[in-house]
Amino acid sequence: MKTFSSFIFLSVWLIYSPFLHAELNIDITKSFESKVPIAVPPFGSFSRQSVNIAGVISADLSRSGYFQSLPENDMLSRPTSADQVVFKNWKVLGQDYLLVGRIDPRPANTVIFFQLFDISKKEQIMDYQITSHPRGLRQAAHRISDLVYKKLTGKKGVFGTKVAYVSSKGGVGSMSYRLQIADVDGYNAQTVVSSRQPIMSPTWSPNSKKIAYVSFENNRAAIYVQDVATGKRTKISSFPGINGAPAWSPDGRKLALTLSKGGSPDIYVLDVVSKQLTQVTHNLAINTEPTWAPDGASIVYTSNQAGGPQLFRVSTLGGKAQRLTFKGNYNASANFSPDGSKIAMVHASGKGYKIGLLDLKTKKFTVLTSGSLDESPSFANNGTMVLYAARRGGRGILSAVSIDGKIHQKLEFQNPEVREPAWAP
Repeated sequence: MKTFSSFIFLSVWLIYSPFLHAELNIDITKSFESKVPIAVPPFGSFSRQSVNIAGVISADLSRSGYFQSLPENDMLSRPTSADQVVFKNWKVLGQDYLLVGRIDPRPANTVIFFQLFDISKKEQIMDYQITSHPRGLRQAAHRISDLVYKKLTGKKGVFGTKVAYVSSKGGVGSMSYRLQIADVDGYNAQTVVSSRQPIMSPTWSPNSKKIAYVSFENNRAAIYVQDVATGKRTKISSFPGINGAPAWSPDGRKLALTLSKGGSPDIYVLDVVSKQLTQVTHNLAINTEPTWAPDGASIVYTSNQAGGPQLFRVSTLGGKAQRLTFKGNYNASANFSPDGSKIAMVHASGKGYKIGLLDLKTKKFTVLTSGSLDESPSFANNGTMVLYAARRGGRGILSAVSIDGKIHQKLEFQNPEVREPAWAP
């Protein structure tokens, strides 16, 4: 069982399994009892495409837990435009919605036309087109999924977002580590940085263009900021002792850090441009894992100043901190929902480490997961899901849970162990 001290010292010696493969199997372990039936026939095209756009969309919508996509083999027809739609064919199959489309490859780009139909009303409810580079068809499919999801649920989709994670391979004395990013369905994996020393605590900048992380190169902890597109990176903190748990401010101009240069670990705020450093907490407790409130006015962090790890909130200017958590003997690793109304955290009350959710307005606390070593919660940018790391069957996996606890997903790569996920804004 992970102790608070090992958690504070950044879990340097976590052992990882082989590197991630590109393909990710996503198992919906629990979802809404009444999922909305939707059919997405193959999109028409005059030439063979490298990406099955309809297949990607169907997988996205099914993975959300809200929809049930009709298998292609069960379809009575495969329309690609409005004039080919026969509503009774889809009604007899019990479908509520139908999405059809066609792909028009052009010399410089590809145009994708698609239409969404309400089967019961026998009417078109969406008529849209998007333009994509031929190499960006998978991302274009995710964008279509987002548009359909928003139309039918009223909520922003997250299928086009990315996740960051850490993987490694090798044995004792020969470990190598990678910080990687991928589409939320596990495809298009890219290595941001690799090292023979541990890499951990990745966190996205608000515009998703940069990642801050901790690296133990030269056997010394340091915090780096790296541009995802160019690979350019800058060392921004390498004080003696702990340099850990970076967290971006909402405006992307500052980073909250955990530093022990003054003795015990405390929370500091670093201006990324001017390099001005401001100490926020001043006590002898272990203060770590800062996360910014979306309004930028306060920081929530983990501290043992109450005797065991609990969450506290303090102004970014410093001052007296307010304790936020009281249930359980362990609450740590906070992450704000995008609207600032909720906090996800790692929670324990004597029965393992689970993901908990605190509503800051009602003070209602909910345990969302049932694992024994669940950690590293990270909200989706629409606030509906929480991504986290878990251990199942003796290895690390990524999982996700909806904030109402009704949808559970297990994200499983081929034979890997993955840790410390961070969902891009």
